[in-house]
Parts: sequence; structure tokens; C-alpha cells
Amino acid sequence: MRIFSLEGKLAAALLLWSILTALGVVLLNRWLDSLQLAAAAGVAALCLPALLFARRLARPVASLIRALSGSVSAFGDGDFSFSIRNTRRDEVGDLVDAHNELGRVLREQRQNLFQRELLLDTVVQNTPNAMVLVEPGGHVVYANLAARALLNGGRAMNGSRIDTVIAEAPRELAEALSGSEDALFSVELNHEEETFHLSQRSFKLQGRTHRMIILRRMTRELSRQEVATWKKVIRVVSHELNNSLAPIRSLSHSGRQLAKRGELDRLQLVFDTIEERASHLGGFVQGYAHFAKLPTPQPAAVEWQSFLVALGQHSRFRLDGAPPEGVAWFDRAQVEQLLINVLKNAHESGSPIDDVELAVALRGRDLRIEVRDRGPGMSETVLANALLPFYSTKRSGTGLGLALSREIAEAHGGRLHLANRPGGGLVITLSLPQSDAMAGS
Repeated sequence: MRIFSLEGKLAAALLLWSILTALGVVLLNRWLDSLQLAAAAGVAALCLPALLFARRLARPVASLIRALSGSVSAFGDGDFSFSIRNTRRDEVGDLVDAHNELGRVLREQRQNLFQRELLLDTVVQNTPNAMVLVEPGGHVVYANLAARALLNGGRAMNGSRIDTVIAEAPRELAEALSGSEDALFSVELNHEEETFHLSQRSFKLQGRTHRMIILRRMTRELSRQEVATWKKVIRVVSHELNNSLAPIRSLSHSGRQLAKRGELDRLQLVFDTIEERASHLGGFVQGYAHFAKLPTPQPAAVEWQSFLVALGQHSRFRLDGAPPEGVAWFDRAQVEQLLINVLKNAHESGSPIDDVELAVALRGRDLRIEVRDRGPGMSETVLANALLPFYSTKRSGTGLGLALSREIAEAHGGRLHLANRPGGGLVITLSLPQSDAMAGS
């Protein structure tokens, strides 16, 4: 027990009180010659000094407790500037030291937080993306400089209603902002067409659901991508044209020489080769035409047995399990073309023919069709780019097969996914949403 601790002070006070009481009783006993009267008188005589002594001992503690209470209330209000002068060397003094240290730490943390918030606000305010935060009541609580310039003529937007801001925006921009989905749209600004990507997210802030709107200018990026795509298209088309026109030109010259020499029997081979190259070139051009002019799908009820039999006539596969009962709902011609492309790739992967599998299953309201093979699979780079137009790892490939397949899947509201299989090989999964009637049949 420390001498100057609160416990030590109380013990010293009680000891002093006991000694004084005992001395008082002894003196009164000698004077009154009655132990009972002496004890009663001694206790009565020392009660008032004891109360005064206890009050004097408790007064600084009570004062410190009041100071601590007020300081903690200030902390609760976010004011960490309070500290208490410490003149005690007991547990109360330790509490005051701990309180002052807590205030110092909170002040430093608040300063660091303020600096981070200032940095974040500087970054957000100067980002080229327009950012608007809307509270549940529809009022704007935050808008950066890009948002003010785009939506409000550079004026502050805080406190404005978002529907009022949207109503004053250009029609295409207003239509995109009125929805709740992400979108890519173009709008004319300052007599120039600008393309924007709209992203909308909801999140909890102080227990309330807020809406974050982000508008990103995509014009320059899309222009660069468009130029890069056109360059790639020109390279692919030039390559295919040269591969077909060069032998046609050479064979035409050879045919002319054979005709001059009268060797007409050898002209058949020349014409056959020219026809084959012309057919290849025609198929190449037709593939581009199909990709560029994919018609809108016309979904209809499809009976599984006839569909799978017709598909098997184009490409061989092993059916893994029985198809779902009832009928499916999709554009038969387009999905058949998609699966023909995928099965063709599976066979060209080098997989054994018997290991090319097709599985059909119904997962909730989604139809899943999987094509699996046991080829070498794909690297991460190829997986990331395989569905992009004009991307191909084959020397004679056009890079349109899987891209067209993805276009068909997405036109149906579905998706195409590629993944490597454990043990080697590739699985391509086609997910197609089914109508309520088909999913429940």
C-alpha cells in the first residue's frame, strides 16, 4: 500500500481518528470518573471534527470527479482540448494522468484524421469523374467540382434536390440519371458529342442508405480503343485478303500459261484451287458480317431431343446426363450456332473426341449448358482475352468465333464464361435466363 495513495490517506485518517477518540475517552474518564459517560462524551465531542475532516479529505476528490465528468462530456462533443492540472500522487492523480493522455491521443488522431480527410477531399474534388452523393430524402449532400460543372453550371449543389438537378440536365443525361442501373450513353455538350459511363451504388452512411452517382468521361478512351480496334481489323482483313488473293493471282497467271500451251486438262486443278480460296475469302467476309449484324434473338420453346440430335449432326460430343424435363426457351438457330463454335474449338484443342462433353442443367431460373474438353486449357492471358473480337491464338483464326458466341449469349440476357478444368482441359459455360413459364415447366 502506497503512503500517498487514497487508501493510505484514508487509513491514516482512521488511525488518527481512533487515537484521538481513545485519548479523549481516557481524559474524560479521569475527569468524570465514568467510563460510559466518558466514551459517549468523547464520541459526541469528536463527531463534528470528524465530519469536517472527512469533508476536507473528500473535497478535492469530488472536485476532480466533477472536472473529469465535464471533460468526458466535452470529449463526447468532439472537443479534445481539455486537460486537468494534476497535484495529487494517489490513484485519483493516476486517473487524471490517464485522462490527459487520452485527450492527447484523441487530439493527435483527430488531427491525423482531419489531414487524411483533407487529402481525400482534395483528390475527390479534383478528379475528372463527376461524383454526387444523395441522401435518402433526395437531397444532394456532396458534389465535387466536376459534378458542379457538368450538372449545375459550376454552382454549388449541396442541399439541392437531385430530381431538380436532373430535370435541368440534357435529355440523354437526365434519362440515364433517372434510372438505377449502370449505363453507357452519349450526350452533346458544347456542340460536341461526349460519351459517359454512369455508375450508381448504394451504401450505409450513419445508419441511412445513401446513393453515390459517378459519371466518367469515356470519349477519349473510347476513341483510342476505336482506333486500336480499327487497326486490328485492318491488319486481320489485310492478312486474310493477301493470303487468298496472292495464290489466286499466281494461279490465274499459271492458268493463262496453261491455256496458251493448250494443257487444258491441268486447268481443272487451277480452277478448283481458285474456287477454294474464293470460298474461304467469302466465308471470312461473311463471318464479319454476321458479327456486325447479329439479329435480335427470337426466343421460342425448344424441345431438347430434336435440338441435341441436330447439334450432334454438326459436331460430335458425349452428353453428360439427361437434359432437364420440358422445353427450353431461346433462339434455336443462334444458340445452335454458338454451340457449334464452342464444340469446334473443343475438338481443335487436341482433346480426345470421347472427352468432348456437353451437359445441360437448370439452376433456378437459369439454363446452364457446359461444353468440356481435355485439351491443354488456356493461360491466364488467353482466358482474359479469348472473348474479345479479333483475338486469336491460331495462325489462321479470325478471332470472331468466341466473340460472336458471347454476343449471342449477351443478346439473350445471359453470359458466356471460360475456365480451366482440374486435371486439364477447358469448360465453357453458357447461362441463359428462362421465362417463368419455361422455368416452372
